[in-house]
Parts: sequence; C-alpha cells; structure tokens
Amino acid sequence: MEPLLNGLIQGLQPLTLLLTAVGVVLGLVIAAIPGLTVSLAVVLLLPFTFYLPPSPALGMLIGVFVGGMAGGAISAVLLNIPGNPASIITTRDGYPMAKKGRADHALGIAFLASILGGTFSLLVLCLIAPQIAKFALLFGAAEQAMLVLLGLTLVAGFSEGSMIRGLISAGLGLGIAMIGLDPITASARYTFDTVEMQQGISFIPVMIGMFALPVVIETMVRTRSQPLPPVIPISNALLGVRQAVASLKQLWPCIFRSSAIGTTIGAVPGTGSAIAAILSYQYAERLSKNRDIEFGKGNPEGIAAPEAANSAMTGGALIPMLILGIPGDPVTAVMLGALLIQGLTPGYTLFSDSAEIVYGLFASFGISLVLLTLIGLLGVPLFVKVIRIPARVLMPTIVLLCIIGSYALQNSVLDVWVMLAAGVLAYYMRRWNYPVLPLLLALILGKIFETQFRMSLIIALGDPLIFFKKPISMVFVLLLVAFLVWTIRREFLTSQDASWSSSENSSPLPSNAHEEKGK
Repeated sequence: MEPLLNGLIQGLQPLTLLLTAVGVVLGLVIAAIPGLTVSLAVVLLLPFTFYLPPSPALGMLIGVFVGGMAGGAISAVLLNIPGNPASIITTRDGYPMAKKGRADHALGIAFLASILGGTFSLLVLCLIAPQIAKFALLFGAAEQAMLVLLGLTLVAGFSEGSMIRGLISAGLGLGIAMIGLDPITASARYTFDTVEMQQGISFIPVMIGMFALPVVIETMVRTRSQPLPPVIPISNALLGVRQAVASLKQLWPCIFRSSAIGTTIGAVPGTGSAIAAILSYQYAERLSKNRDIEFGKGNPEGIAAPEAANSAMTGGALIPMLILGIPGDPVTAVMLGALLIQGLTPGYTLFSDSAEIVYGLFASFGISLVLLTLIGLLGVPLFVKVIRIPARVLMPTIVLLCIIGSYALQNSVLDVWVMLAAGVLAYYMRRWNYPVLPLLLALILGKIFETQFRMSLIIALGDPLIFFKKPISMVFVLLLVAFLVWTIRREFLTSQDASWSSSENSSPLPSNAHEEKGK
C-alpha cells in the first residue's frame, strides 16, 4: 500500500503534472498532423528525458502515448487521412459522418471512446501487473534468456511482411548489438580499433533515426505529389461531446468489448494497435444492434470500436514491457529505452526495486486520461489549425531536433552519423517490406539475451540442456517451437492460396468456355 501512495504522490508532483500535460498536448498535435505518428512524437521527446528525474520523464512519455493514440482520430475524421495506423479504420465511418455535417459528434465519440478504452486498460494494468511480477521473481538466467528469445520471435512473426524478413531484421539487430566490448570477457568486438566503438552502438540514435527520418522523407515525397484535401469544419466541439455522452447508452457494449480486445492484443508483443482496431471493428459490425446506419456510411459504433481498442492497447502494451522487459510496440520500445537511460532495468525486479516509480507511471497514466478529457475536447479547434502547417516548415524542424537529440546523448558526432545511417536503412527497409521493430528490439535486448544465455551455460558447465531442465525455461522453449511451427504453416498456406488464385486468374479459358461465356 505504501508504494502505491508514494507513486501517486510522485505522479502529482508539480513538475510531473506539467510535463505530463505537455506530453498530452504534443501527442495530440503531432498525431493530428497527417504522416506523423505517436512513435515519432515519443522519439522526439526522448532526448529531453536525459537529465530529468524518472517520474517526470516517464510521465511526459506516457502523456505523449495517451494523447497520440487519441489524436490520430482528428485527421481521420476531418481529412480522411489516418493520423496513426489504427485510425485507418476510423476513417471508414468517421469521414462519412463528418461529410454529413456531424464532424463534432464524430470527434466527440472518438475522444469519449479513447478515454474509456484507456481507463479500462489502466485498471487491468494495475490489477494484473503486480501479480505477474510476483510470478516473474522465479526467473533465473535461463528463463530470462528464453523469454527474450521468445519475445523477439513473436515480434518477428507478427510484424509486417513474412516471418523470414522479420527474423532477418532481428538478426541484423543482434549483429549490431554485438559491436563493442564482450559482456563476459570484456574483449573488443567489431570495433575497427577505435575507442568510440568500444562502447557499442547506442540504441538511442538508432531509434531516433529509424522512427523519424523515414517519416520525414515519405512526407516530403507525398506532399509534393498529393496536397492535403480541405479540412471539414467543426461547428461546436462541446456540442459533439454532449451528443456522444447522450449516445453512450447505445455505445457502451461496443466500447467495453473493444477495450477488452485492445488490452489483450496490446499485451502480445509485436501485434500493435492496427490489429486491435481491425478486430474490434469486425466484432462491432458483426454484433451491432444499431442497423439504422450502415457500417462504412457513418455508424457511430464504427468510430467507437477502433478508437476504444486503439487507446486500450496502451495499457496492454505496458504489461510485457514493464514486467518482462519486452516491448509490445514501437512506442513501448522507446519507453523501454527511457527506463534504461534512467538506470532502471525493466523486468521482474522492477516492481520490487523501484515500485514507487512504477506506480508513479500508473498515476501519470490516469492523469493523462483526465488531461485528455480537458485538453483534447476543448482544444479541437486549435488542432484543426495545426493540421495545415506546411511540410516545408515542419520537416526541417524535425530533422534538426533529431540531430540535436542524437548529439546530446554523449556529445558525440558518431551518434549523429549513426542516426542518419539508421534513418536511411529504415527507409529502404520499409520500401522492401522489411519490418523495423524486430531490428530495434534486438538491438535493445541483444546484450541482455547474450549475457543471460552465456551465464546459463557457465552455470551449467556448458550443458545446453539447462534450458530444458528448468520447468519455466522449458515452457518458453515449447512455446517458441509451437509458434514457429504455426507461423511457418500459416505462411505456407497463404503462399499456396496466393499461387492458386494467381494461376486461376492467369490461365486462359478454353475455346468452348468462350462460347459458354458469350451465351
């Protein structure tokens, strides 16, 4: 009880409250601008956390997370352009509703669903996380090594593209993580006889480059060929909120169901908010009792379902990040980096060694939802104006912030070059359909995996069967094998279906078939 009260006090400190509010505002603003994502917002703020205490730093990042997940609905409703991947589904009913002159009502539903979905996931996080942490205290070196390996495999398997490409990306990240001094023997590896390389490649400039620079390049290319459509005006944001609250009686089953889906999907590493939004929308369409308005034509449940799942994913994604040290999505990967910068080690010992900071993070999560209610709903007219900021002004500013943030880490020019190289690499990886997240997670968790794996072998005197002799470790190995078999089977069936359909479409009709078709 005492750590909980101390954490609440940490979250209510003036500096923490101020930075949490700043995070919510920036998350809403950046997510509302087409092309910019919540991942970019968190990455840009990450360098500012270097010299902050843990609670204010994490409060600002969680504020960005909460605000960014809700802010994507603004451009989705008013421009028909999703502010984040999950808001793609929101455009299907949000934009048609806005075209009917009900943009304020659509935004009211989106924000209300986001607030309720985030609240649901926060309650689940507070109830489940401490219990799982108690179980995680049983983990040793072998269990930790297999857990990290399982997490990397899950992320690679659920990422965009094929599992092979995901594993290649993770392998590249593990290779980069090996640069520097050996964690066991302290011998230099792949340093090219340079002192700067002995510290290894820091994941912070890699993270900044991979999340920020591709967005800048793609936005500049897109805005030259595709100018933004006109913004649908809103008449009265508060009226929209009142209308959304009045329709809550009809929407609450959909919001509750979508919140549960979002929290569950968020807790699985590598899935992401887009999958949660798609699943919640499908269930909403299937189970809806409101047949007056067709889905895709401005149905309120078509807005509430993806937005509730989108925000509920935040609390779910924090569960594996805090307890197991395995991020579930790009945003929690950045937050994992923030914890490491603060000298905190995510995992089973975090709740016992730094309980006040963890509960302070929970308090900042709840405060962010309250601030989202006030700032998000009252500031919609301002965010509409922000949407129209020209890309030629915004993009160079982002690049400048990336350079400053990379250099500020260690006052090293090498980190700036690493950031630029990572950005170019991520851009081409996206073009060739290689997922970026497995590489980044492998870079962050690579040293942890190597250290725990080799320590396990040292304890067992080189016997690899140690991973099968311990029950928890053996369960992780069996889950790893089962997931690999399932993924390979899924991809094989998908490729077979694709080849079958292509052969059917490409095969010419026989001569008598043309006659039958004519008849």
